[in-house]
Amino acid sequence: MTMLSRLVGAMLLVASPAVAQLPEGWMARADRGDASGVKFAAMGPGFHVNPGSSAVIYREADKMSGSFHAEATFTQTKAPAHPEGYGLIFGGSDLAGAGQAYVYFLVRGDGKYLVKRRTGAETANVMEWTEHEAVAKNDAAGKATNKLEIDATGPKVAFKVNGKTVYEMEGATKAGVVGLRVNHGLDLHIAGFGVHKM
Repeated sequence: MTMLSRLVGAMLLVASPAVAQLPEGWMARADRGDASGVKFAAMGPGFHVNPGSSAVIYREADKMSGSFHAEATFTQTKAPAHPEGYGLIFGGSDLAGAGQAYVYFLVRGDGKYLVKRRTGAETANVMEWTEHEAVAKNDAAGKATNKLEIDATGPKVAFKVNGKTVYEMEGATKAGVVGLRVNHGLDLHIAGFGVHKM
């Protein structure tokens, strides 16, 4: 190998876009920049995630076309510097493109939940951060476990935390990808993620 070919190879390596290391079939989309900082790996009965930036993590195989039920149990293993949200998305489309769209349902360690809609680069609150007794707060070690569910089987979409409905949304598009959303600064274990057609 000549010096020139080694130099060109090194330049190509530097110029190659960084990508997240994900289990087979999974993809990630960071809010800003590339998703190279997203660490999402199979661990025990589920996945462990430590995102470098806020991101959605999803599989095209989890695209729904009608009524569905989705769930996952999130365990925050330590407190972030500031309260940060984690949860589920649905109705995802063009998630790798400029026209990305989805609705997201998050909770955070201070006992609050949020429902929000993203369309392209814009986001809009459906329900702003709101405290609810169903959301488990961080303990003294910064840990908390919350089971989130989206029940899209009737005229309204129901959002549940630890078995209790915290909000119902009218007029939501149910069709699209169902997946996960995690904000930056979190260390989470996610178990029991599942999406089922109803």
